[in-house]
Amino acid sequence: MEITKFYLNIKTKSRHLNDISSDVNECLGKSKISNGLCSLFIKHTSASLLIQENADPAVLRDIESFFSRLVSEDSDLYEHNSEGPDDMPAHIRSLLTNSSLSIPITNSKLELGIWQGIYLYEHRNQSHNRKVIVNIFGE
Repeated sequence: MEITKFYLNIKTKSRHLNDISSDVNECLGKSKISNGLCSLFIKHTSASLLIQENADPAVLRDIESFFSRLVSEDSDLYEHNSEGPDDMPAHIRSLLTNSSLSIPITNSKLELGIWQGIYLYEHRNQSHNRKVIVNIFGE
């Protein structure tokens, strides 16, 4: 069994689901692994990883709209606000989503559904440089 590791540095857009599918596919191509598993891990507590629809951009806008209503930026609600009013809400959004993903690989392709993409979901009001570890293992 082979194991390869890659580090992605992603410059995000603020409060946005940033499509990183092509970045992950590029790692898979470099790995030369045809069957196995792709594991992703984000090294942050105010952003997350999602697999979501990649066909209709309205889905991504609706997700952000939903999270804006679900987790407000009311500074009276939180004690932790050292980095601004979006700091604690970003942590809550992160705990409601994922910090890691696992995607099967078959015949050198990620086994995503036809309408699925991989997204780095930035929960902060500003863009950030985010780090994602991509481990690909198999044969």
